[in-house]
Amino acid sequence: MFRMWGRIFKDNHMLADTVISDPADDTRTHKVFRALEEICMELDLQKPIWLDQNVRDFQRVAKTRFRQDSFIETIPFDYLEIQIIEE
Repeated sequence: MFRMWGRIFKDNHMLADTVISDPADDTRTHKVFRALEEICMELDLQKPIWLDQNVRDFQRVAKTRFRQDSFIETIPFDYLEIQIIEE
């Protein structure tokens, strides 16, 4: 079972979070992109752009933060953090 945790933070306080489960037999990359899309839908966010730093962080520790520079529109929070909690 694949599970990803998405959280929104503002001033070091968590404003909202959600956990997405994906039992599909698919590649890790596909599961990550699907889970991120579902997190954004549930939290009513636009999908962020993966920057090089996000890719490096995610490959290294299965966790990354999307800040304002990853979003086209202005966001009312400091960052969106995603983390794989179960593979």
